Amino acid sequence: MMTQVHSLGLHGVEGYGVLCECDLSGGLPNFEIVGLPDTAVKEARDRVRAAVKNCGFQFPVSRITVNLAPADRKKGGTVYDLPILVGILAAQGELPRPEEDCAFVGELSLSGTVRSVPGMLPMALAAQKDGIRRLFVPADAAPEATLAKGMVVYPVENVKQLVAHLKGEELIPPAEAWKPGENTFPQPDFSEVKGQENVKRCLEIAAAGGHNVLMIGPPGSGKSMLARRLPSILPDLSEKESLEATAVHSVLGLTTKEQPMLTARPFRSPHHTVSAMGMAGGGNPLIRPGEISLAHHGVLFLDELPEFHKDVLEVLRQPMEEGKVQITRAAGSETFPARFMLVCAMNPCKCGWYGYSDRCKCNPKDVEKYQYKISGPMLDRIDLIVDVPPPDFGTLSDKPAGEPSSAIKERVDSARNLQAKRFGTEGVPCNAQMGRTELEEFCPLDEPCQNLMKSAFERLGLTARGYDRILRVARTIADLDGCENIQATHIAEALQYRATGWMAK
Repeated sequence: MMTQVHSLGLHGVEGYGVLCECDLSGGLPNFEIVGLPDTAVKEARDRVRAAVKNCGFQFPVSRITVNLAPADRKKGGTVYDLPILVGILAAQGELPRPEEDCAFVGELSLSGTVRSVPGMLPMALAAQKDGIRRLFVPADAAPEATLAKGMVVYPVENVKQLVAHLKGEELIPPAEAWKPGENTFPQPDFSEVKGQENVKRCLEIAAAGGHNVLMIGPPGSGKSMLARRLPSILPDLSEKESLEATAVHSVLGLTTKEQPMLTARPFRSPHHTVSAMGMAGGGNPLIRPGEISLAHHGVLFLDELPEFHKDVLEVLRQPMEEGKVQITRAAGSETFPARFMLVCAMNPCKCGWYGYSDRCKCNPKDVEKYQYKISGPMLDRIDLIVDVPPPDFGTLSDKPAGEPSSAIKERVDSARNLQAKRFGTEGVPCNAQMGRTELEEFCPLDEPCQNLMKSAFERLGLTARGYDRILRVARTIADLDGCENIQATHIAEALQYRATGWMAK
């Protein structure tokens, strides 16, 4: 006797439908799973057998064949334990056949408890797209599954509870849709930063337009402190952005039943010993997202930039332009989202004091070697470069608290609203992502601006990419000022963030 049970699978950070076909036939007792299963899927045989027996049901003494369709796509993880169990029990008459609009997901313990699995959100979104109306998931994963609207989500705690529900003996109450509560983890505030007004202005421009930033200064000048306060002035996540960012975290098992959805923009700060695979993603046989995908719609902060390995920095170049990263391995190819703001901090030399204090004893050759660990193509992709000088005693001891993040965020939100009206719902989300078409339409320059740009292009040796990035930054500064057209003052301010000492490009 054969029965079919709908389930779900993961491919990168996207879910897809899987049909679990269970067949019981005569012959020597055997339990076989086909459909390109990995080791974790094959081990479901022992988990399902033990769970069935320990929950008081009769495990069939027959030849059992389970096919996971589509059979030409590799299956991984423990997500298929529950649908296999339901299929076997239904095939031998212990359960009624599941209806076509039902899907089952979950890992089984030997006692029959249903455990959570990673990637619940992308799988639930795939179920919604495939027309599934009732989704049976582990109880701990139910809040995350409810984020995919339009379905009834049943939180299953154990096999006995599920069997009683499917038989109509004791129904499982549907899970309530999860709603974010109050933020119990307040973000660091810019009011705690004394001085550094020029750097705050630079970060405000970066937040308003989604631009990449590099801060250069000696140790203890506040680079890391300022970077960690950047998320407090970024625009709130839209529902679409939140779902996309949460899907990446869900696949890596970083969501919880208390906080199944990202409500604030992610801030990732990997250590400089991270590998290229850890940064971009990879793995064999299962390809996983890296730090740049975890920072999707958020901030990727690289402290001590020259200390990162060269291959790690160079792997950022393509994702910074395209907003995605494609990982190709012998096991297959995956494409992960990677639309992030890059914020970097570095010292001017190995000891950190070159150009700021007489205590620096580095010779010019060592300084140049340290600085040029950052390649020209990488540097050309950074929109804003700003010096972070050490604060003096008077600033630290007497200066009152700085402007709060809430006031800065109001200006940032106002600039982003202008961009949303300009580009429309189908256009680019912010100025930093404007292409050539948008630049020509929304960044026209009058004669004074043209003359200023021509002079800067020749004096600074700008590349075509650098020219475009200055236009994008100038457009953002104009938005912060509420100006419809870019003016010479906006161009001048944008230029000063690229003409910083040896960093001038």
